[in-house]
Amino acid sequence: MATFLYRLGRGAFRRRGRVLLIWLGVLAAVAVGAAQASGPSDEEFSMPGIEAQQAFDLLEERFPGAAADGATARVVFVAPDGQQVTTGKARQAVDGAVGMLGDGSQVADVTDPFESDAVSKDGSTAYATVTYRVQSSEVTDASRAVVNGATDRARAAGLTVETGGSAMDSGGGPGGAAEIIGLAAAAVVLLITFGSLAAAGLPLLTALVGVAVSLFAIVLLAGPLGLSADTLTLGMMLGLAVGIDYALFVVSRYREERERGRAAQEAAAVAVGTAGSAVVFAGVTVVIALAGLSVVGIPTLTKMGLAAAGAVTVAVLVALTVVPALLGFWPNAVLARGARKGRQRGAGLAAPSNSGEPSSEGRANLGTRWARFVLRRPVAVLVLGVVGLGALAVPTASLQLGMPGDEAKSTSSTERRAYDALAEGFGPGFNGPLTIVVDAQQAPNPRAAARIVRDRIGGTDGIVSVSPASFNRAGDTAVFRATPSTSPTDEKTKDLVESIRDDRPAVEERASATFEVTGTTALNIDIAAKVQSALVPYLVVVGGLAVVLLLVVFRSVLVPVKAALGFVLSVLAALGVLVLVFQEGHAASLFGVEQTGPIMSLMPIFMMGIVFGLAMDYEVFLVSRMRESYARGEGAGQAVVSGFRHSARVVTAAALIMIAVFSGFIGEEGSLIKMLGFGLAAAVLFDAFVVRMAIVPAVLALLGTRAWWLPDWLGRILPRVDVEGEALGQSDRPVRS
Repeated sequence: MATFLYRLGRGAFRRRGRVLLIWLGVLAAVAVGAAQASGPSDEEFSMPGIEAQQAFDLLEERFPGAAADGATARVVFVAPDGQQVTTGKARQAVDGAVGMLGDGSQVADVTDPFESDAVSKDGSTAYATVTYRVQSSEVTDASRAVVNGATDRARAAGLTVETGGSAMDSGGGPGGAAEIIGLAAAAVVLLITFGSLAAAGLPLLTALVGVAVSLFAIVLLAGPLGLSADTLTLGMMLGLAVGIDYALFVVSRYREERERGRAAQEAAAVAVGTAGSAVVFAGVTVVIALAGLSVVGIPTLTKMGLAAAGAVTVAVLVALTVVPALLGFWPNAVLARGARKGRQRGAGLAAPSNSGEPSSEGRANLGTRWARFVLRRPVAVLVLGVVGLGALAVPTASLQLGMPGDEAKSTSSTERRAYDALAEGFGPGFNGPLTIVVDAQQAPNPRAAARIVRDRIGGTDGIVSVSPASFNRAGDTAVFRATPSTSPTDEKTKDLVESIRDDRPAVEERASATFEVTGTTALNIDIAAKVQSALVPYLVVVGGLAVVLLLVVFRSVLVPVKAALGFVLSVLAALGVLVLVFQEGHAASLFGVEQTGPIMSLMPIFMMGIVFGLAMDYEVFLVSRMRESYARGEGAGQAVVSGFRHSARVVTAAALIMIAVFSGFIGEEGSLIKMLGFGLAAAVLFDAFVVRMAIVPAVLALLGTRAWWLPDWLGRILPRVDVEGEALGQSDRPVRS
């Protein structure tokens, strides 16, 4: 691999114009396609194999057209204190607003709250539902303007009016302050690391090229594949983070090779052959982990994982081709100021020593001093790191999964205020009713069967009301709604659903019919249960995959095991911190979390997949330099020091960049992206600075030469993959100034 990448880097450097033209052509092609595409989809979330989904599918089968996917808007009217919406000017204002809501060209139906029993018992609150003929992504600004005009008219009459529903969501995705904050922080870190504007700007430029290609491609495929706006944001998040980091490692190695006295073309080739090999393996681990999310069985999760994997693949290709091509145009611009001045004066650089190390390395840098500190106190560093992360992981035991909705949004949003108004006027459970589907095909009397089921569920503790049962045209299937007394994300609601299902055998026997529980609340409960049951198996699979990959990379038994255990520790610690902030509310206000609650069901799986890849990034980049030094004859302890001397500064910069990029997304409105940004930033912090920079060298110091032990029989089975660039014979290559 190192030889192939060496040739690829040299070819990209020599044919730099052609390489850039190809990439610009690709960018233009996907940009034109994206401009004509329909954009992100609002396809309904689904998960095959769970009861709520099966009941929903039965509804679509027995009630054709009833489960239409048209967008909806809900307008909530609240009378002033002490008044009612059912009388006087308030009633007139509501009637006028409802009349205006039906004026939109895309409107299919508007329900009058006074005719549909959509008024609270005390008369203080009412709501109207607008149904559209199109999906929410196709609702025009003109249609939303009609809703806003109607609400403004009602407000002018003294009512409090809030809106919610999928039709009022104008879409999200990347392009806000989060990306700007992340890029600005990354630029500062790169500038401090390299001390050169060109060296700092090149990784940013190439990362933006890769992200642009990825995002345009996602937009182009969003319609046919049903990709959501969150997929765009996730692609932006990962594309920026890994794109900057991968380019950073190649540029850093290029500068190092130039310091050794190599010519620009040779330095670029060696950089791609060595650092590029680590980039490929790091990228492959991320891609495999993201693509592996498909085994969970959630179509939406699979699509997001594959799209993000595509963005990472593009970042790898850009780092291997565009970076050396740009270095070919400006070979000296990325060098340190002193090196540039020396070359301008025609002065040669110091010749390399016999060991192949630059002469400047006689001075111990911070990475060297830290490595020596750990080697002197490995037990203390190891115990402190493991105990610290273990303590942070403890809250993971109380992890609660769910799918937060409008209640998790900021109180400044009209959706959140509409949610609160409905909860106050109609009860906490109104925002998450349970839908009961009764299959009475085998019942002698379907209507009597549906009545038995309805009465039994209506009498269940925790149910405050049930709606009349509606039958399909065949008269063999009924559906009704049961409203809980607790909110959709309350643990008591989960217990209520389980109680109804536990009582099902007795009810079905008496009614001679079957029933299933569905609705958004039940669907979220079932999804959380399925994801929670998949956490441990997925963690085992991902950890096992880490061992196999690193066995191939490092040809060692203990190094991969140590890497996998470190990954598990950092993931659990990050999940623990996530629980502390987003679920239990500790320091929640610092991160803009106004409403605590369950962690989004997809969050732990996403974190495991992404963090696995990122953890292996730092493992490969840091330990491969140790392995390279050990392979050249250095002792086990000295190899650790050499690895830190070469890589600690760059790995630190890479981790800070990822933390900055991910932290920027904490400011996003979407719950999934906000949690993911926070969780990934915490995971990178723990994995890079505690696991890879402290626990790893401590373990290697304690193991000594045993760290690189590999049984002969296993060595014959494993393929030989040259990540360290041994095949390039760097120490034997002629050095040219």
